[in-house]
Amino acid sequence: MAAPEFVPVPPLREVRAYESPPRRPDEWLADRPGDHDERGQPRGDGFGVPGPDQGYAIKIANEVVVPQLQLGRVHKDDAVAGCLGVALKRAALFGRAPVVHDWRVAFTAWGFFDTDPPSELVALREEWFAEVASPHHYREGRRIVDAVPESTLRQAPAQVEAAYRADWRSLLDL
Repeated sequence: MAAPEFVPVPPLREVRAYESPPRRPDEWLADRPGDHDERGQPRGDGFGVPGPDQGYAIKIANEVVVPQLQLGRVHKDDAVAGCLGVALKRAALFGRAPVVHDWRVAFTAWGFFDTDPPSELVALREEWFAEVASPHHYREGRRIVDAVPESTLRQAPAQVEAAYRADWRSLLDL
């Protein structure tokens, strides 16, 4: 271990050099509880869709998208938390980190850019997004994500906006 420069060292002391740990003759096996075997990342209900650099999505939301939202009675944190999973799912479907267009699709599908959203959608948002920012409401957040089908997530933001104007229900699987 290195010592500060002001610590006196005897001039005749041997200098330590790097020494490799002893060789292990056995091969490495994924046998610990957190190790993945040859099948890789587990998939299935409740596992979500893993993708790279997912934390960047919050920065994008707070700096670019949130100021444009029409929240009504939905709290800002609940809207962001509820649509976060939708945006991350879209980014992961394309195998990339999240970008602003993922947020645009997520918030458009739930009508958060509309200055005068349909009353039925407003009531649905107020019910589904209530307290979803709390970690105790994971299942409610998953319900929001699962309500946006892959067919919606694969569309361009302009297509989602046009579909929202035509019939917002076509974007959600309720």
